[in-house]
Amino acid sequence: MTDPLEISPEDVVQWIASQPDGLLLDCREPLEFELAHIPGARLMPMGEVPGRLQELEPFRNETLIVVCHHGLRSRQVAAWLRQQGFAAARSLTGGIDDWSLRIDPAVPRY
Repeated sequence: MTDPLEISPEDVVQWIASQPDGLLLDCREPLEFELAHIPGARLMPMGEVPGRLQELEPFRNETLIVVCHHGLRSRQVAAWLRQQGFAAARSLTGGIDDWSLRIDPAVPRY
């Protein structure tokens, strides 16, 4: 059975605790990332992902969580990654905005 495409902020907290070397991929633009991001996330803007796919190769067979502002771009990137063979790519439901509301209010909302 395939994992659902989306993952809740609460489940991401558990995933980070159990997979400290896992990849949290932030697909927003650099200015957005500067405004607010989850500590440890790696910035790779959505438009750059296809050209930088090789950088993600070490995570091909692992859960990889994609983050954006509200969860729309990350869902598209996670779905595309699955088409490229990253079967466990997931999207953070509600994005960084939901993360700030439900998990870490120190992460600014914008």
